[in-house]
Parts: sequence; C-alpha cells; structure tokens
Amino acid sequence: EETQIIVPEVSPVIPIVYFFVAVVVLGIVLFLIPVSRLKLAFKVLFSLLFVWGVFVNLTFYLPAVASAVIAFALTAVWFVKPRLWYHDLLLMFSLAALGVVFGSMLSPLTSLILMGVLSLYDILAVRFGYMMWVAKKLSHLDTLPAFIIPKDSSGWNTDLKKVKLLDEESSDRHFSLLGGGDIGFPLILMAAVHGVFGLPEALIIAACTLAGLLSVYAIQRLFFKGKAVAALPPITLACLAGYLIITLALP
Repeated sequence: EETQIIVPEVSPVIPIVYFFVAVVVLGIVLFLIPVSRLKLAFKVLFSLLFVWGVFVNLTFYLPAVASAVIAFALTAVWFVKPRLWYHDLLLMFSLAALGVVFGSMLSPLTSLILMGVLSLYDILAVRFGYMMWVAKKLSHLDTLPAFIIPKDSSGWNTDLKKVKLLDEESSDRHFSLLGGGDIGFPLILMAAVHGVFGLPEALIIAACTLAGLLSVYAIQRLFFKGKAVAALPPITLACLAGYLIITLALP
C-alpha cells in the first residue's frame, strides 16, 4: 500500500515574520556593536550551524553518536583553518539540512509564496545598499552566510581570514558572493516538492533553480557590470515556472 506524505498546514506568515525579525535584529546588532567584539560570537554561531548541518546530513547514513563526533570534528577544522572551499562545503551541508527540515514543514505553494516575498526584500535590500552593508560587516568577522566563489581555481584554497571581499572595486574583486538564501530557499522548495510529488518533480525544480542561477550571472555580467544584483527574484521566477510545469503540464 502506497503511503502518502501529509504536509502540515504552516502559514507563510510565520517564516516571513521570523525572517524579518532576524534581519532587523542582525542590523541593530551590527550597527550598535563594533565588529571586533562580535567576531568570536559569530564564529561560535556559525560553528553551531555547521555542526547541526553536518549532523543532520550524516544521521541519514550513520548512528547519531558517530554523526555528532564527525560533525564536531569537521567544524573544528573550519574553526581553526577556514579554507574557502571548506567554508562553502559546510555551508552547503547546512543549507541542505535546513531544506530538509523546513521543506517537510511547508507546502510547495507556501514555499513559493515565501520566496516571492523575500524576492521583494532582496530587490529593496540591494537597491538601498542594506545587503552590501551587512555583507561588508560580516566579512570583517571572518564569517559570512554566503558562498564565496573565486575567479580562478587557485583561490579555492585561500584562507577565509585573508579573503578581501568588498574592499575593492567590483571590477578588481577576485571573489564573487552568492547569498546562502539564494540556494537555501530553493532547497526548501525542492524538499517540499519531493515530499508531495516525488523525486522527478523535485529534480525539475533543481533544474529550474540552476537555470535561474545562471540567468543571474548573465544579468549581472551584461547589465550590472559585476555590481551587486538581487539573485533571488530570477531564481524564484524559474522555480515558479518549474512548479507550473509540475502542476499543469505533467500528468
């Protein structure tokens, strides 16, 4: 007998309110407290996020105790020597865990509504400089909830503490940033779609996310000449197209 996964009815208002409260609190903290006093606190917070993310992923394959030991060990390496590729890898683990957890709590439609609202925030935050202000502050803390992508392959092994992200002109920067939310929210949608429809449909969302991400880089290169651009709106539109294909075009 086939077992159908029942998605709990969670209103999009709850995660939206939670997100904006977190944004406001983060802004107030970064504005009032010098970054030199926040470095250790943020390092610990990111360490906890990475431990949790690795732990959640490993528990699908290993016992809980072994997963916890490995998660703490891998995060300890990042804490001491945060290489660029390693930071991005642990961030991906953490976002995948967030996608699984929150994707099981939200329906696909609720996930899309959430992405739509946050896309509007993304546009405004980039337009008025808030996003770059936060990113610059966090970059001075050696912690950043974003994927850092070097222009050449030799940059992947750079120590995160030595990476200069936003102190140079856009044309002179050796690294690009992709916000964690630009990957995290589509992962939530993928998990929600997987729970309701199945793996093939989730792969359609994954393909649309990739198409949306590629369009962001094309838009940035052609129209913004390397300057900051809101990445979530094109990704959301691509995911919406994928969702319409799943619900309207597929049998």
